[in-house]
Amino acid sequence: MFDFSIISDNSSALLRGLALTVQICAAGILLSLIGGGLLLAFRSCLGCASAWLYDIYVTVFRGTPFLVQIYLAYYGGPYIGLDFSAEVVGVVGLALYGSGYFAEIFRAGVEAISRGQLEAARDLGLTRMQALRMVIIPQMFARCVPPLVGQTVILVKESSVLSIITVPELMTAAMRIANESFSILEPYLVLALSYWALTLLVSRAGRWMEHRFTQHLFLKV
Repeated sequence: MFDFSIISDNSSALLRGLALTVQICAAGILLSLIGGGLLLAFRSCLGCASAWLYDIYVTVFRGTPFLVQIYLAYYGGPYIGLDFSAEVVGVVGLALYGSGYFAEIFRAGVEAISRGQLEAARDLGLTRMQALRMVIIPQMFARCVPPLVGQTVILVKESSVLSIITVPELMTAAMRIANESFSILEPYLVLALSYWALTLLVSRAGRWMEHRFTQHLFLKV
């Protein structure tokens, strides 16, 4: 039977783990979005050389497991003078990993918009920055929101991997409770429900953002 006392006795540890998970995910995903935008800007500004470096970055970080990247960064970093706390490695690792995915999402969103729209906006008297802000960027985000939300959900779930480098987040708390109580069902069920709730909130926020960005793009007739 489900033993509620295991959860109630360890509620403070679970809440601390959940709070740290939310903080790490929020910081890592925010930095991933910024990093993805900067990567795309870098790819566009220096021609073939920057495009080549961009492709290498995206290929490496999307082509290797996040677990391997985090393990190498935390346990291998001190060998080359990079000795940071587990939390810092977790946030930075999540940001570097997510940036490659977000950059490709942004690139697809930009390339889906016809260049003729920018030229038409300029012909109507808008400056390049005004055209980008009022015409291109809103359409880009409208196209990017669904895949951005999907990738954000993946990153939230991937954050559980940080338990391998001793970050005291939700997964670590559940593992410790399971080891101390010799019970698997209670802590891991709470763990699963917690991640489900987090991803549900992200999905709902994404739907709101998608409606927000698309409601002015299409006229109802």
